[in-house]
Amino acid sequence: MRTLADGLRSALTFAVGIPVTAGCAAAVILHTLLRPPGGLLDRIPGFWGRTWCRAAGVKLTVEGLEHINPKQAYVVISNHQSAFDIFAHFAALPVQIRFLAKQELFKIPVFGAAMRRMGIVEVDRGAGRATHQAVNRGAAANMKLGRSLMIYPEGTRSRDGAMLPFKKGAFAIARNLGVPILPTAITGSRQVWSPGSKMIRPGHITVTILDPISTENMTLRDLGGMTEQAYSMISNVADVEATPEPSDSRT
Repeated sequence: MRTLADGLRSALTFAVGIPVTAGCAAAVILHTLLRPPGGLLDRIPGFWGRTWCRAAGVKLTVEGLEHINPKQAYVVISNHQSAFDIFAHFAALPVQIRFLAKQELFKIPVFGAAMRRMGIVEVDRGAGRATHQAVNRGAAANMKLGRSLMIYPEGTRSRDGAMLPFKKGAFAIARNLGVPILPTAITGSRQVWSPGSKMIRPGHITVTILDPISTENMTLRDLGGMTEQAYSMISNVADVEATPEPSDSRT
């Protein structure tokens, strides 16, 4: 029965989520053709994330809202448990966030055009130094519009639930732009949509917003310490214990 219920929930989630994604993409393109940034454009990402959460039967809890200033731009970081993290962060955070996205996603018709117009930062992992320059330009452009940049410093989703080491790129960007790092911890998303699974299950996702880390007067030598500090803060909250993969064959 569980397998049947999971299959029905997954079908419902995609039946709702895919058309809503297409509709949001079209709305983004139309809005940016007719109006300057802001207004409806700033509300679409949150609506998109909340719709996926509701369709999946996800209860979303946000903790630590007192640590965030909605008028401040941040480099937001988090552990990365699932593809569902993106929906949860868009739905949970009371600031405008934009992500880094791999180049291949920008080739999807309509969706790719909408991502560019929204300010999603394109990453070509084969471009070496040029990639870092493009990311810095994209981050700076978003900051000028009051947007925050969301980065998962592990670089990929955890396969077993244990956090991977953090890369320093997000911290270098924050230091170069003079904006705070905003650590967040996400738990529960791996149980909703585990890496490699085709099944989406109802569940409870918690996004915890932690104390910002100032980059004021930080030097390049401070990046290592800042990275370790953020890792420690997030790992103290997140479920970092390796747990079994949810099975797609449970009855």
